[in-house]
Amino acid sequence: MITFQQAPAPLLRPFVDRLWGWETAPGESIGLPALLPGTGAELYFHYGTPFRLRGADGPVAPLAAGHLLCLRRAVADLAPQPGVGFVAVRFRAGAVGRFVPLAESALRDEAPSFDEVWGPEGRRLQERLSEAADWNARAALLQRFLLARVRARAADPWVEAGMALAYREGGRLRVEGLADRLGLGRRQLERRWRAQTGQSPAEFARLARFQRTVRRLMLDRRARVVDAALEGGYWDQAHFVRDFAGRVGMPPGAWLAAARARTHFYNTRLEAAGMLCAPSP
Repeated sequence: MITFQQAPAPLLRPFVDRLWGWETAPGESIGLPALLPGTGAELYFHYGTPFRLRGADGPVAPLAAGHLLCLRRAVADLAPQPGVGFVAVRFRAGAVGRFVPLAESALRDEAPSFDEVWGPEGRRLQERLSEAADWNARAALLQRFLLARVRARAADPWVEAGMALAYREGGRLRVEGLADRLGLGRRQLERRWRAQTGQSPAEFARLARFQRTVRRLMLDRRARVVDAALEGGYWDQAHFVRDFAGRVGMPPGAWLAAARARTHFYNTRLEAAGMLCAPSP
């Protein structure tokens, strides 16, 4: 399998973490990961076989060739498949609203197609991506599309700034402290936050803490659960275990044993602006 990652254009960097993708060799089949709730959003275009979500009772449901994924409470278990080939855009926490005409609350735990998000413009983008010669050409098309649609101002600048701040703090900043840093009252911040995202600031902070802790455990296989939990801002290991089980439906030890035997989408840091990494076995 070949993996790609590329830093976005300078004007997109405040809102986009990276462009990235995977491509399997002919006949190669890989076990795809279970995607856990997080704070950002991901745009995918599949020039290979689109993802298929595996249900609890066995059946799988295919996603659109081009879709946006914004998981907040749901777990998306991707079925193993051959013919993987996709390019993706990873949006930073709170930034997807700069590019879509829908509130983030309408995207939560959904996988809308390009057509459902952008209408005819989304359909044209998908057609052009389908016709593109290679991964680099598709990444360039996506960047031009996003650059043409980035809004100069957030729908709610205070909420966007609050989400970025809460994510950087990894869930350690209490709502009162967050409101003070933003120059808003607590109730005003909570009201605006929920209207924009469908979450409260406290829910977002807990999700950021969860996401950063799981990412550490997946990227560092030597990390112990207790150490990652304490460094992530949990009171103790039991606190993390309860939070994890409530979100995923199983304790972290059992999930990690299975997840570490499969692939995952937790990317490491980009080494330099504009880098393109390939191949990776």
